[in-house]
Amino acid sequence: MLSSAQKASYDQNGFLMVEDVVTPDQLKRMQDVTAGLIEASRHISQSDDVYDLDKGHSAETPRLTRIKLPHKRDPVYHEVLTQSGVTQVLNDLLGPDTTLITSKLNTKAPGGGAAVEWHQDWAFYPHTNDDLLAFGLLLEDVEEDNGPLMVIPGTHKGPVLSHHANGVFCGAIDPDDPLFEPEKAVTLTGKAGSMSVHHARVLHGSAPNVSDRARKILFFEVAKADAWPILGASSYIHALGQRRFWDDLQDRTITGQPCLTPRLENVPVTMPLPPAKDNTSIFKMQESGGAKSAFT
Repeated sequence: MLSSAQKASYDQNGFLMVEDVVTPDQLKRMQDVTAGLIEASRHISQSDDVYDLDKGHSAETPRLTRIKLPHKRDPVYHEVLTQSGVTQVLNDLLGPDTTLITSKLNTKAPGGGAAVEWHQDWAFYPHTNDDLLAFGLLLEDVEEDNGPLMVIPGTHKGPVLSHHANGVFCGAIDPDDPLFEPEKAVTLTGKAGSMSVHHARVLHGSAPNVSDRARKILFFEVAKADAWPILGASSYIHALGQRRFWDDLQDRTITGQPCLTPRLENVPVTMPLPPAKDNTSIFKMQESGGAKSAFT
């Protein structure tokens, strides 16, 4: 799927945009399922295991920040991860054995849908090595005004900046950090069916959606199978116990086989502790942890 030039660009810059990674049928089915999930949220009055509600959500005007774990909500999302161009890109970059960390569908409502402050995914879930990445599959066209993802090229090879504020892990960097260089940011826009890829250590964020259109992006966060999570990060897997963890690992294997010999590399690790008052989502974490906004 990827050319040698695309692979080299990802290695150097830490991100890619790849066009037409799903079929028109897969795209249409995901759009329809997503519309149905948003419609069903009209009956929800507070965030739960499926929905993160945005400010102003109501039955008349559903406003979401996120649909949680979409690959567990409808088979089409899992199909796209395991049987599409997404899968080919995954294997091109991480090899044949890959594991899902998590999935989420950020819907970013129109007219001020919540920003995601600048951060590095790695700070949330350090592993034994950093062969980790995130896909952002565009379910609708994404343009400059509806809160596109922004990345800073090359930061995957640099330091992991502090994501702490007020003595807790707030899930965002301080925009006054001297190592933060927003003037180098690249905006990732594209047509529906395109996909962004970014390395887990790349600095990225997204501004509020000021358009009259929702910004719907399906995110899969993925690891090479020999990258194992370090105890202490925020993840449900630590509460499963050995038997349930093993069963869960089978469910999260995307391609190939689980790896029982973690590869240990000299990677920078600061544990995401102590937790913010509300760490049920990145939005709540950044808000309750007192993260300073780069978008005000």
